[in-house]
Amino acid sequence: MKKLICVLMAALMLFSLAACGEKEASPSEGQEAPKTRLDEIKERGYIEVVSEPYFAPYEFIDSSKEGDDKYQGVDIEIGRYIAEQLGVEFRLVPLEFTAVLSSIADGKYDLALSAMAYTPERADAFDFTTYYYNSGSNKYSLMIREEDYDLYDSFDDFAGKKVVAQAGSLQEAYANAQMDPSKFKEFIKVSSTTDGYLMVAEGKADAAVCAVTNAELYAEANPGLVTLADKMLFEVDPNTVGTRGGVAKGNPELLEFVNKCLEELRDSGQIDKWVDEYKAYAASLGI
Repeated sequence: MKKLICVLMAALMLFSLAACGEKEASPSEGQEAPKTRLDEIKERGYIEVVSEPYFAPYEFIDSSKEGDDKYQGVDIEIGRYIAEQLGVEFRLVPLEFTAVLSSIADGKYDLALSAMAYTPERADAFDFTTYYYNSGSNKYSLMIREEDYDLYDSFDDFAGKKVVAQAGSLQEAYANAQMDPSKFKEFIKVSSTTDGYLMVAEGKADAAVCAVTNAELYAEANPGLVTLADKMLFEVDPNTVGTRGGVAKGNPELLEFVNKCLEELRDSGQIDKWVDEYKAYAASLGI
């Protein structure tokens, strides 16, 4: 009888130890959930927004100001608003447009606000926010010197000419798809749209592929120098309509928060007010 009792007690002890071991091996009990990108932003106390600051009225530089104050525009105001709603500092990271696209795809920065339009290729690389502004025109054409206006009646007339476009932009994509760059004397890629406009104005290029609303601002600020080749317009993919931001893939919490802020600004009419304000501001600077 004593032997039987000992055997039973030993068995109970082994069973108890096994059960304890199984409980300790539970992977999730007592462990904190991993931090999201949104959590990290709040914890560090600032949000990094990347932008290419040469596309008025969305973003541009007022050279009369210093430091971060020189960066002005609609996207800058949107970035500040998002930072305020998060209760963190707003930090702008100015880069060339191709670097804006690659850095947000790599998750190097938190948010891209740089007058971006949707394309399937970009959507494969990062997540787009909801749209926050639609100019209503959504037209793309070419900027030319005013004295050359009568030389161009169709895209074919740009054969043998120097044509410039911003690298990585929708303008470059439209030129490749709807013109024939192989017939250009040269297809020049620049880091900013403003650089392209300057090349045309200075006679270093014959035409710059452009978004009409942006090009009109530059033409109005430089009367008698440049104008739009408005006899021809690119066919616009309706999926590209509307200006959007971007975040790295795998950050649904951050994307949801940004979308909420954008919808508030858009639905209240604040973004339309900023567009009007910064169009006038850019024009006063001759941009």
